[in-house]
Amino acid sequence: MYEGHAIGVVIPAHNEAGYVGDVIDSIPEFVDRVYVIDDGSSDGTWDEIREHADRMNQQPPREAIADGGSMSGGWIVPIRHDTNGGRGAAVKTGYRIALADGMDVIAVMDGDGQMDPNILDRFVEPIVDGRADYAKGNRLLSAQHRAGMSRWRLFGNTLLTLLTKTASGYWRMMDPQNGYTAISAQTLGSIHLDGLYDDYGFLNDLLVKLNVAEARIVDVAMQARYGEERSGIRYSTFVPKLSSLLLRDFLWRLETKYLLLDFHPLVGLYLLGGIGAIGWLLYIGWAIGTALTPISASIALLLMLVSGLFITLGMIFDRNQNVDLEGRIDDFLDEGRE
Repeated sequence: MYEGHAIGVVIPAHNEAGYVGDVIDSIPEFVDRVYVIDDGSSDGTWDEIREHADRMNQQPPREAIADGGSMSGGWIVPIRHDTNGGRGAAVKTGYRIALADGMDVIAVMDGDGQMDPNILDRFVEPIVDGRADYAKGNRLLSAQHRAGMSRWRLFGNTLLTLLTKTASGYWRMMDPQNGYTAISAQTLGSIHLDGLYDDYGFLNDLLVKLNVAEARIVDVAMQARYGEERSGIRYSTFVPKLSSLLLRDFLWRLETKYLLLDFHPLVGLYLLGGIGAIGWLLYIGWAIGTALTPISASIALLLMLVSGLFITLGMIFDRNQNVDLEGRIDDFLDEGRE
C-alpha cells in the first residue's frame, strides 16, 4: 500500500531472459501486486518469470486491499500470451487483471531493466495526492537525463515528441515513447481499453484518448538507462507507421473533443490550414511542371504563409484549451537537482 492506496505494477516482457527476473526482484515493498506478462517470448523469459515468481510468492502475503478488492493468489502474478500481441496488448492484459483485483494505481515498468524501480514512488505520488491522473517518464528534459541515449534514438524520440504533442493536445509533454508510467484506476476505467493500439504505438494512442477524457498528466524526470539489451523499436519503420496512427488519432481527437463533445472554432482553423497546405503543394507541383514565374512564386509564398498562419492559430487555441491538463515538470525535478 502507498498512503492507503493499493498499487499494482504491470511488467510486459518479450524475449527479456536475463533481465526480467532482476526487475521482479527489485519491485519496491509498497507494491501490492505485480503482473508479469510474457508476450509470446521465444527464449527463456517464461521460465525466468515463473522461477522468480515462485520464490517471491513464498514470502509473507501483502496487506489486504482497503476497498475490498480481491487479492487471491500470490504477490507476483505470471501471465503468458501464447503468441506475441505487441507491447500494448501485454500492458492491456495487465491493466484488465489489475482493475479486477481492485488496484487503485497501476504502474507499468518494462521487463528489460531500463526503468529504475527505486523511483516508482515519484510516479505514484502525484496520482495518490490527486495532482494528476497519469504520470509518465521523461528522459529528454536535460542533457544529464538523456545521457546514454544514442543520437539516432534521441532524434527519433524528439520527432515523435513533436508529432505526439500535435496529435494528443498535451503540448508540454515530452518523451512519449517512455513506457515508465502510472495511472489511476478511475482514469483507466474512463477510456475504451480494448480499442487502444496493441503495438509500440500504444503509449501515443493512450495519450490521445486521455486528452479527450480530460485526464491530467505529469512528466516525471528520469535518467535514460541502457545496458546491453536491444530495443524492439526500429525507428526507420516505426516512425512512418506511427505517424499514420497519430494522424488518425489527431483527426479523431478534433472530431470528438471539439465537434461532438463540445465546439471550438480551432477545428476550422486546422481545416483551412490543411486545405491551404494541400493547395500549396499542388500549386508548387503545377508551377514547377510549367514555368515558375515571379507571379506564380508569389502566389505559392502567399498560400504557404496563409496556411501556416491558420495552422499556427489552431495550435495556439489547442494549447490554451489543454494547458490545465498538464502539471509543471519543475515539480518533479528533484532527481535532476541531486
